[in-house]
Amino acid sequence: MSHDAESVPVAAPALIGAGALIGFTMLAVAVGRTGGVGITHGPDAAPVASLALTVEDRSDGAITLHEAGTDRLVATVEPGRDGFVRATLRGFGQARLRAGLTPEQPFRLTRYADGTLTLADEATGRRVNLEAFGPANAGAFANLLPEGSTIR
Repeated sequence: MSHDAESVPVAAPALIGAGALIGFTMLAVAVGRTGGVGITHGPDAAPVASLALTVEDRSDGAITLHEAGTDRLVATVEPGRDGFVRATLRGFGQARLRAGLTPEQPFRLTRYADGTLTLADEATGRRVNLEAFGPANAGAFANLLPEGSTIR
């Protein structure tokens, strides 16, 4: 049996093209991740207000937020209310448990000069930009950090 040009399946060029596309995509992702290509970084804004928070679960299902160091009550989140605050803090707490850490070290809520808010856990290294979840959700945390507050 002879192999001439007519015996080459028509699908071969499509398969070669698909393989080349997959290879190029994988290479582009690798270059982007290692070199930071396609990632935008704005200048870091200065922190203008910060609050270290400890979280305590109560037996009635509420959680209390206290200012670390002073034990001043910042807020009480009642069951069925402020679901975003509750879920975010629960996620942070579960990350600590998975890492084998204790809940004593506070979380840090920070407002920056550009108006952004972050919640950070220095124990695990986790940091979340709260605006990524929309203005209403960020606002729930912003209420914990009044406008006139400063870095503490």
